[in-house]
Order: sequence, then C-alpha cells, then structure tokens
Amino acid sequence: MTLSVIIPTYNEAANIARLVADLRRYALDGQVEILVVDAHSPDDTADAARQAGATVLLAPKPGRAAQMNHGAQQATGDILYFVHADVGIHPDYVATIGAAVAQGHEAGCYRFRFDSNHPLLRINSYGTRFPGIMSRGGDQTLFVTQALFQRLGGFNERFVIMEDFEIILRIRKVASFFIVPQEVRVSARKYETNSWLRVQIANLTAFSLFFLKVQPTRIARTYKAMLNYR
Repeated sequence: MTLSVIIPTYNEAANIARLVADLRRYALDGQVEILVVDAHSPDDTADAARQAGATVLLAPKPGRAAQMNHGAQQATGDILYFVHADVGIHPDYVATIGAAVAQGHEAGCYRFRFDSNHPLLRINSYGTRFPGIMSRGGDQTLFVTQALFQRLGGFNERFVIMEDFEIILRIRKVASFFIVPQEVRVSARKYETNSWLRVQIANLTAFSLFFLKVQPTRIARTYKAMLNYR
C-alpha cells in the first residue's frame, strides 16, 4: 500500500521544511507522496515546502477542510495521512500505519505528547490514549484509507472548525478507528500564549456548541474570541 501525506498550510514557513524533511527521512524512496496544500500564504511557506521536496498545491478556497479535500482529490496513495504543519511525526509512521490498515483498521490516529513538560499538559497528553471523542483532535494526525474517505465524501467543508471531530464521528459509524499506541509531538504554543485553564475553557465551549449543532462559523468566532493568537 502507498501513502499520501496531506498537509494543509497557512503561514507555516517556520515549520514546513522540518516536517517535510522528516517525512522523507523516515520513508523509503517511492513509499510516500507528500502534498502541501497552501492557502496562498503571504510568507514563503510554498517555496520552503517545494525546496524541502514536497509537491505544493494551491487551495482553490481557504479553510482546513477544503484544503485537505483538495489534497485528497490529487492524492494517488491507497492511504491518506493528514498532518498539521507543526506536528512532529513518529519515525515509524509508514510501517505503523500500514500495519494498522493491514489489521483491518480503515482509519486512526496517534496519541500525542506536547513539546513541554508542564504537568497539566502531561495530563492532557495522557488522555489521548482513551477512545472518547473529546480526547481526539487534528494534532494527533489522521490516517484513513482512500476508499473509506471517498465513501464518506471527505471532510465536511461547512465545518470551518471541528472538521476533524466531525469526520471521526462519521468514520466510527462505519469502520474501525484505531488509536496507535505511540505518540506524535505537538506544539504547546497555544497554551504558552494563553493559560492552561483558558484553553481548556475555550475547548469545552467549542465542544458544547458543536454537540448543540451550532453553526460552525459561530463556533469559530466564539473560539477565536476566547484565545490570544499572538
């Protein structure tokens, strides 16, 4: 089976070259296709991605769900692997994902750990080993077979936020969703810019609005208003 890695980006020049280099370093030649789907970043994200060895696609419209769908439309792999630009992937990602799919799991994600030893963030990281939907998130990366992704119709582009949770809920209705017992590394920058409690309250608010079926654009506005994005 072949793997297509799809990375949605906007102003990720500081991270994208490292990620692409790691994806290539941990894979054999020809094993992995790396597609960076950029939302016309004003910084040099696209150039940095090309120079690192990725194929760069320009998104026809902004929004992470739309960008990932566009990448999936161009992907040639049997398995799609959606990765955020600031994530540190696991070195054995190709073998681990391939083994999970071979065992009958059509989709799944990794656990994560933050790039910080703050005790409260260690608690958050520990929670990602459990199956509950509130323990999930796009930072954990997401793999899904091309066949299942097509059956589902891809990401719901109406969700300008929470698109990862929405598709996981749909996946779990029709397929086995596997939590890989290994970790990817995620950035703690949101917690460092805000407080741990502030981010937790914002997350809980977004989940509550999501389950109440509030319009995604309203959820996004509310969430962004609650946090400092400096």
